[in-house]
Amino acid sequence: MKRLYNDINLASRNSFGVSESARCIVEFDSAEDLKEIFSAERPEKWYVLGAGNNTLFTQYYDGVIFTPTCSSLTVLSDDGEGANIRVEAAYDWDSLVEWSVKQGLWGIENLSAIPSSVGAAPVQNIGAYGAEVKDAITVVEYFDTNKLEVVRLTNEDCRFAYRESIFKQELRGVAIILAIEMHLSRTPHPNLGYGDVIKEVEARGGATLENIREAICAIRGRKLPDPKVLGNAGSFFKNPIVEREVAERLLAEYPDMPSYAVPNDDNHVKLAAGWLIDKSGLKGYRSGAVGVHQNQALVLVNYGGATGGEVIALAKYVSQCVNDKFGVEITPEVNLL
Repeated sequence: MKRLYNDINLASRNSFGVSESARCIVEFDSAEDLKEIFSAERPEKWYVLGAGNNTLFTQYYDGVIFTPTCSSLTVLSDDGEGANIRVEAAYDWDSLVEWSVKQGLWGIENLSAIPSSVGAAPVQNIGAYGAEVKDAITVVEYFDTNKLEVVRLTNEDCRFAYRESIFKQELRGVAIILAIEMHLSRTPHPNLGYGDVIKEVEARGGATLENIREAICAIRGRKLPDPKVLGNAGSFFKNPIVEREVAERLLAEYPDMPSYAVPNDDNHVKLAAGWLIDKSGLKGYRSGAVGVHQNQALVLVNYGGATGGEVIALAKYVSQCVNDKFGVEITPEVNLL
């Protein structure tokens, strides 16, 4: 069953709390709903909006916004050593992580407390604390708006990379994600090598699923503002990946600069955008109704009444300051409309 809303304000549908409007919103339950719409008259302009946690509206959206409402979780198989599950697009991401921990299933515990819907997770290849959703996904199921049919892509075909996937490239404007399938294991494999995670986990008694989830929730809770209280989209910028020579030059000047290996790539190094912004003197910076969060420089916040344009202006200023100081370009992780 589909529901249609015209000229609706989006303030309650995006975590920045920006008060822009859209010409039309369609909430859909199934691929049949989408087939009916795209068969009748394909919208010239459209966008998929899940929980609205990674989208910044900068102007009136003169198109159709599709929002999934299908939210079931199904265990496809469980042999005692692991489970294969299917989760529909509107399922809350953190609720999925909580469920997996309670079931004793390893694989996504480091992705606790990420505000997202399941359908958005593979698009961005969401990641945190040394883990990425691609490490657990086996299949992504989507509706192809050109072929008017449901398509299943394997993990390899999704072309996952750092904050990237085929859904942001070739399938952008084509695919509407319906569900994902994942394999989760009952064999413990704690991933504690990122940031303060090991210290927090040890303080709770060791590397159990419950302790890892609690530790990461605690870390994120200290650093990241609740979007229900202070408008934000979590990490606004991607961690930049630079050539090894650039990283080595910066490390010689700033020995305390965090840096991370890039999997299967010895020629590049990933830097911490939050550290670069902080060392540019911008943590806690405020300009009118927008600012850089005082506890986490990666997060841009709306103190109330900000427009999307004001957030973008701040983002450009932050990027320029980092480039001026370090010669490194940082780019938005957030989708800008």
